[in-house]
Amino acid sequence: MANQVMKCKAAVAWEAGKPLSIEEIEVAPPKAHEVRIKIIATAVCHTDAYIMRVADPEGCFPVILGHEGAGIEESVGEGVTKLKAGDTVIPLYIPQCGECKFCLNPKTNLCQKIRVTQGKGLMPDGTSRFTCKGKTILHYTGTSTFSEYTVVADISVAKIDPLAPLDKLCLLGCGISAGDGAAVNTAKVEPGSVCAVFGLGGVGLAVIMGCKVAGASRIIGVDINKDKFARAKEFGATECINPQGFSKPIQEGLIEMTEGGVDYSFECIGNVKVMRAALEAYHKGWGVSVVVGVAASGEEIATRPFQLVTGRTWKGTAFGGWKSVESIPKLVSECMSKKIKVDEFVTHNLSFDEINKAFQLMRSGKSI
Repeated sequence: MANQVMKCKAAVAWEAGKPLSIEEIEVAPPKAHEVRIKIIATAVCHTDAYIMRVADPEGCFPVILGHEGAGIEESVGEGVTKLKAGDTVIPLYIPQCGECKFCLNPKTNLCQKIRVTQGKGLMPDGTSRFTCKGKTILHYTGTSTFSEYTVVADISVAKIDPLAPLDKLCLLGCGISAGDGAAVNTAKVEPGSVCAVFGLGGVGLAVIMGCKVAGASRIIGVDINKDKFARAKEFGATECINPQGFSKPIQEGLIEMTEGGVDYSFECIGNVKVMRAALEAYHKGWGVSVVVGVAASGEEIATRPFQLVTGRTWKGTAFGGWKSVESIPKLVSECMSKKIKVDEFVTHNLSFDEINKAFQLMRSGKSI
């Protein structure tokens, strides 16, 4: 089917506030510097859920969501030299062109080569490769893994070990990489550190894992759902607390528990009030707080400037700070050698037709 339009199933978000609809779509062949991928497995993420209810600043419809996927190259477009049909790959929502000033700067992973068109739900040439019922369907984050076949830019693909279990390692497309990297790359957690992780979903668990690997001596999990505590401890949390069990703001409780505040805190929910609590829970003079969660469109964060004047640092991270194309193969190797967890993140396996059920399980906190 190389160089031909393909028909396949996809979960289409026709409009905000409605469940995804399984449709037959047409997927055009890849153009220059693009590849078409057969998606073997995909995971669901809260960011996809934000789009479905128009809480994300880049929410446009109709669209094919999904950004945690893995699959096999079906065909490649003109000018693609580093990938070929048959390669095992993970599509990337943050590309790595290796040429722009962002890629050439070791301080960031935020490649900007295709950022403008990607933010509009389009391929680099300003068009879409998806159609359904005669209508153009938009791409999402340059990946659109909620489709049996997808087309992405060649700089948005990481070639990985062909023996990798794709139904697990698709999670490296976002959650595991984002959380683990927030600890080891963005915060640079040090041995003996005291850490607090707000939100014990998939990303929060990955942060806990990263803190443990970095040698943190105390890792405090924070969540209002106590059913998540046991699993958080399996990932490395030394203790877990429920903010609703305190008679005072949680940041004050953490300061008392840790004799001055934690060394590193991580917000993994996307709630601006929790972001402030995470900031104000860390230690004067050297504390670092990292915003990992994606807040809804239009939200703003706030705190008293004195928090920062007195030596605290507030940081953000995207994709855990990993330079995507070069880093994902290494993370795959670490997962396959059991240096970092991956199997433990997968709590449910569903058919593609059950994708709306997957979102229900995620929203209810029953799945990672």
